[in-house]
Amino acid sequence: MPYMKKLTTQNLHSVLNEHIGEADFVSVLNALIRFLRAGGRKNAAARFDHILHTFKQDEALCRRFSERFYRWMTQIHVYPALIKLGIFSRNSFGREMIDRIYERFSPSYKDLNNLLEVFLYLFNSQYDDRWLSTISLRQWLNFYELIQRHTAEPVLQTASRQLSESRIRAIEILAIWVASEALQPEFIRLAPKLLEADSAFVGLQRETAKLVEYYRDGGQSYDTAHLEVMFDQCHTQVVYLRRRGTGAGSGSSIQVAHLLERLQQTLGRLKLLIDLQTQQENSNRLVIKLMNSMIYAAVEQYSTQHLRKSSIRMLTRSITENTSNHGEHYITRNRKEYLNMLYSAAGGGVVIALMALHKIHITGLGLGEFATAFLSGLNYGLGFMLIHILHFTVATKQPAMTAASFAEQVELNERGRAVDNKLAKLLIDVCRSQSVAVFGNVGVAVLLAGIIAASYALQTGHPLLDAESTAYQFKSIDVFTQPTLWYAAIAGVWLFCSGIIAGFFDNRADYLDLRRRLTINPLLRRLLPAKARSRFAVYLHQHYGSLMGNFIFGMLLGLTGFFGHLLDLPLDIRHVAFSSANLGYAAISGEVGVIAFMYGMFGVLAIGTANLLVSFTLALFVALRSRGTRLGSLSNILKSIWLQVKTNPLQLVYPPQPEKAEDKNPGEQKPQ
Repeated sequence: MPYMKKLTTQNLHSVLNEHIGEADFVSVLNALIRFLRAGGRKNAAARFDHILHTFKQDEALCRRFSERFYRWMTQIHVYPALIKLGIFSRNSFGREMIDRIYERFSPSYKDLNNLLEVFLYLFNSQYDDRWLSTISLRQWLNFYELIQRHTAEPVLQTASRQLSESRIRAIEILAIWVASEALQPEFIRLAPKLLEADSAFVGLQRETAKLVEYYRDGGQSYDTAHLEVMFDQCHTQVVYLRRRGTGAGSGSSIQVAHLLERLQQTLGRLKLLIDLQTQQENSNRLVIKLMNSMIYAAVEQYSTQHLRKSSIRMLTRSITENTSNHGEHYITRNRKEYLNMLYSAAGGGVVIALMALHKIHITGLGLGEFATAFLSGLNYGLGFMLIHILHFTVATKQPAMTAASFAEQVELNERGRAVDNKLAKLLIDVCRSQSVAVFGNVGVAVLLAGIIAASYALQTGHPLLDAESTAYQFKSIDVFTQPTLWYAAIAGVWLFCSGIIAGFFDNRADYLDLRRRLTINPLLRRLLPAKARSRFAVYLHQHYGSLMGNFIFGMLLGLTGFFGHLLDLPLDIRHVAFSSANLGYAAISGEVGVIAFMYGMFGVLAIGTANLLVSFTLALFVALRSRGTRLGSLSNILKSIWLQVKTNPLQLVYPPQPEKAEDKNPGEQKPQ
């Protein structure tokens, strides 16, 4: 390829005039792209206008460039770019990711007789989108119309004919791909109706085949009314598949998300090419739209970040959707739900007090550090599972669940902007629910721990905890002299992770159809009769995520301190419920005074606040990101909360009385 001097604003005209006839045309295009790239985000648009102005000033130069461009277009292979650029390959997500990583470290040789490879050669920087975004479609359209006007009619007609042939061929193959996607097992699992012969995707392929045959027979104008109907039906089907894939009940995976993204890309390209073929009056605008989409696709062609974001977004949405469904059970809106939450949290407090006692026993066995940490993790994990099986509540499990419900309400509002009053009401409901759950857990755990410690002292004549253990328990909840809040924040991170884990396994249960799998499991068929097996399958399917989330959360709590010691890092956990139980055991064993006990309770509540704030904030951030939405003005929401609380301060800790019918309609009179 002949060398071409670097273009600048000063030498643009002279260098183009010198090399436009002798240099390979791709090198001319490359020089122009490098000229624009050098302008960066600030000057790329101005440099584009400078190119446009140069061609307008010198019509002879513009004519030479235009004719070379169209002659070059007739000599290269356009078809591969139309069906591949901007559309995920037919490979799986994993294969696609590996190919992109390999391409980054060992780029492939570019065949410059192939338009696809030319795009990849020209737009080879992952940062090209930054300056490209500053060039408007109007600028591209002006440039395209300018070179069209300066091209001889015979050259233009020849290029147009060959491009039309490539376009028709691309339309044909894209329609076949769309029809074949309907037979993907992942899609059939979400929508069994796709097995029917008259699915929208197959119908679109049939209509497209008629269009292809019409134009190959020399037709000039085609009525696309029926095609538009089929595209609408296909779009509706894709929306349905996405909804099924992200909603709780069906389950999703990276592969499902990848296939859906590819199907949508294929449909979009097919629609654009058909419009370009049938709408001659808008051809210039559609050509620029197609070119622009392929330019951005070339920039992202080997981007692992783009692939990961587009394919994983739906999976994260599905996980948070499952988490949101759990979150609804943790929000109390009336007095019945409030009292049920209190009883449930009190039951959880009983189990937590016993778990804390068992943890003290494990620590006193004198085992190695890993064995102690592992047994502690099992104690926590199995204990949390027992709490769930008994339908009790752990207060700190709520934030990760309720944050997803909050994000769902944000999304339901127009344009992702939240209605402040509604969100403020939901936050008050969440706050009240958290308060009663913490009160139930902490109050019962402290009380029962104190009773157990006192009973032990009465029966044995010596305290449950020795002086050293008692001092350690009080030291562990001191928020002023110890990194207690840091450890509480770590526990908050694990609480957030447990919510994500629960959502992941619930999504996995739906994806695997665990309910029906377990009913035909060979081992279970030997162990359980049909009715018991069916009940077990239903229970495990419905609670798979919660059980796994609780168990893994417990193991994380138990092992954190061990890894902190192993790595010599300040890693440990402080959990409000266990800290309150430990306070109860230590207060009775050490016979501390009221002031020391109240100081300990202050530390426990500070730990609980850190647990809740960290887990809720992280969970809310992830849930909002997965739904592609965001909060409006935080100050407006806080103001709305203040106005509602000022009207009825008690609603922060106790649900308000429901409005009566006559309160809602004061103007109506009761019948006499």
